[in-house]
Amino acid sequence: MGTTPLEHLLQESPDDLAAWRAYSDVLSEQDDARGRLIQLELRLAREVRDREREALRSEIDRLTEEHQESWDAELPEGVTAVARCHGFATKVAVDWSREAPARIAEARQGRFVTRLRIKPGAAAEESDAEYFSAGPDIDEYDMPLPPPPHEAGGLADLDLGGVRELDLSYFRIGDPGAEALAAAASTGRIETLDLRYCGIGDDGAAALATSGSFGDIRRLHLQYNRLTGEGVRALARFERLEALDLRYNRIGADGAQALIEAPFAGSLTRLLLHRRDVSDAGVQVLASAPQLPSALRSFWRSV
Repeated sequence: MGTTPLEHLLQESPDDLAAWRAYSDVLSEQDDARGRLIQLELRLAREVRDREREALRSEIDRLTEEHQESWDAELPEGVTAVARCHGFATKVAVDWSREAPARIAEARQGRFVTRLRIKPGAAAEESDAEYFSAGPDIDEYDMPLPPPPHEAGGLADLDLGGVRELDLSYFRIGDPGAEALAAAASTGRIETLDLRYCGIGDDGAAALATSGSFGDIRRLHLQYNRLTGEGVRALARFERLEALDLRYNRIGADGAQALIEAPFAGSLTRLLLHRRDVSDAGVQVLASAPQLPSALRSFWRSV
């Protein structure tokens, strides 16, 4: 399905209310009920009386219940809507399998699909269940040590063009999967990358940081991986970072020093870490770092 100039504008500027009003007219001319839905939801967003808001919500619910199944049917088999805007899927989820790259390529043709969630497939989940039922060892955070990485070499075959948010959280791809992901093609600008609980170490972080597909990352979630100070130093290549989650990584004082030396240090508005992630010495490094915004320094002085 080709994207019209108006749809492309809305992909780039999803908060452009005038463009949505124009698009609602286009859809209404095509007898698409989402044209009416846009009108109703834009009215609801404005200040109106309580009685009118109740009536608007009632009509929105009726339209959605009547048509959402058929709207979601526009997605390819094996792809589900995770988030929607005016009835259109904006974030979709795919279970990882041999067919996943083709399904993702087809899903990306959706008019407003710019956010992608890739989940472990059924085979990976069964393998994990067997591992944890056997009673795995516990790490110093009192959390179970993860089993070996899932097979995810096929991530290199992905075309991530047009994707703004990529979410692989809890898909334990490890360093091999991260290196495969780094080879994926992207002609767009991925701004949010969620890799929580993915089992990624320093080599995987370095591969992603040097990949041309992720040069525009603003928000990076790396909670509970296997990074050390060396891996944090590799993250310096993400020069535009604004939010970084490194909780439950053993980065130590060396990692704290790498953070304040990174080119994004002064632009950070959110930095999630625990004292034991960076050690007492690392806390002092962060608390006294002039490179960090004053709000972040003040927080670390109180830790």
